Amino acid sequence: MGTAAGAGALRLPGLHGYAVEFSPYCPGRVACAAAQYYGMAGCGTLAVLEQNEAGTVLLRSFDWNDGLFDVTWSENNENMLMTCSGDGSLQIWDMAKTKGPLQVYKEHTLEAYSVDWSQTRGEQLVVSGSWDQTAKLWDPAVGKSLCTFKGHEAVIYSTIWSPHIPGCFASASGDQTLRIWDVKTPGVKLVIPAHQAEVLSCDWCKYDENLLVTGAVDCSLKGWDLRNIRQPVFVLLGHTYAIRRVKFSPFHATILASCSYDFTVRFWDFSKPNPLLETVEHHTEFTCGLDLSLHNRGQV
Repeated sequence: MGTAAGAGALRLPGLHGYAVEFSPYCPGRVACAAAQYYGMAGCGTLAVLEQNEAGTVLLRSFDWNDGLFDVTWSENNENMLMTCSGDGSLQIWDMAKTKGPLQVYKEHTLEAYSVDWSQTRGEQLVVSGSWDQTAKLWDPAVGKSLCTFKGHEAVIYSTIWSPHIPGCFASASGDQTLRIWDVKTPGVKLVIPAHQAEVLSCDWCKYDENLLVTGAVDCSLKGWDLRNIRQPVFVLLGHTYAIRRVKFSPFHATILASCSYDFTVRFWDFSKPNPLLETVEHHTEFTCGLDLSLHNRGQV
């Protein structure tokens, strides 16, 4: 992957990063959702970073009065982002404005922990997941949620749209399950008992609409084929603490990356007999956010 060679660092004093997302429009531009005091109390900051000849610079930052736990870029406006926070609200920000947010949606009754903007053409939809055990569907042009999805029996940590199937998203929860939903039907489509531990993250393969990966507190990553959920198609072991986030590569069908409370980022190729490709130990604290660039093949 060539990841470890060209690592750039930017410090955000007093803040702990929870999520990073590359801009789908601008190569080298990254949004980071951060919180004070590990999100226990205090404020949050949305920081937009840019990599240029001078290194990694802070392009823009916006403050919120509670910790920010996730961030997603708009798929139809290069300056718009959405974050979610510890007070249960979602915020829309415009990079072209110095202050913000443009809009605030406050419906979740506990921490909003996950937010994702749909990438399939023709729909402008956002899904959020909360510690209140619900996922909510939003159209950013409408001032309230379109639908609430209930079924999880514990905290929802992750909600991710399918890159292939319009209106389909996955959710990962503290109830040890991965669930698949369709926005056209209120109930859950599929319940996968993925781990015997809290599931903190999930992602869809960019090359196979039936393949997802989960990462959990049991330190394992598991691959799931939606056509046969009786057992995982792969299990990846190596992390020594809970896996906080997992992402499939946009360039390789069998490569994925994971980050963990063990301070490491690991790269895997599940098609290989020895799947662990690389372990990167740049961080000195919990590694919570992770993204792979859509523009630059080796950039993470």
